[in-house]
Amino acid sequence: MLIQRDVLWLAATNCYVVARGPGEPALIIDAPPDVNRIGALLAANDLVPGALLLTHGHVDHSGGARGAERSLGVSTWVHPADDFLTLHPGEQLERIFGLGVGGDFEPPIDRIDLEHDQRLDLAGFAVRVRHTPGHTPGHVCFELEGDGVIFSGDQLFAGSVGRTDLPGGSFDQLMMSMRERVLDLDDEVRVLPGHGPETTIGRERRTNPFLTAG
Repeated sequence: MLIQRDVLWLAATNCYVVARGPGEPALIIDAPPDVNRIGALLAANDLVPGALLLTHGHVDHSGGARGAERSLGVSTWVHPADDFLTLHPGEQLERIFGLGVGGDFEPPIDRIDLEHDQRLDLAGFAVRVRHTPGHTPGHVCFELEGDGVIFSGDQLFAGSVGRTDLPGGSFDQLMMSMRERVLDLDDEVRVLPGHGPETTIGRERRTNPFLTAG
């Protein structure tokens, strides 16, 4: 399995490309507003774009989705509970980041809805969708079943959890999602978050202050 990452845009968001090997179809996990570098990450690893999976609708994870659809020919998989975010990237730029719209900030149009516990067969991977509301209502994590990997978006980080002070956020809901839909995974499962370094379920279970408190 090949997993490569680039850290993109103002929020230092992790964008991942995942494939069985060079020359193979690839999953793109999250699309910050820097489509050229997403394309370069694919090209550097000789990968064929297969599908774009969004963990949630915040613009630092989804703002490049429409550009990726156009330039890479992918469809966008995203949970519909985040439509209020995914479909309005320009408003987010102004409201959350305090930036003028500018550039290519159109919503994705080639969209496919995700739902909890959905199983997807994409690019040679068995992808299990884990709906984990809390950071946003439509936040999801993507588990690669049989490969020991979960892409946690802004649900779980090394040493922290996602913020819940933005519209649609709920700390209680995030922690319920954590207990029921993340921490049921085995300790050795690799956690590839939306920001910051890789970790494991076991390391976070033992050391993450949000998970060890109480």
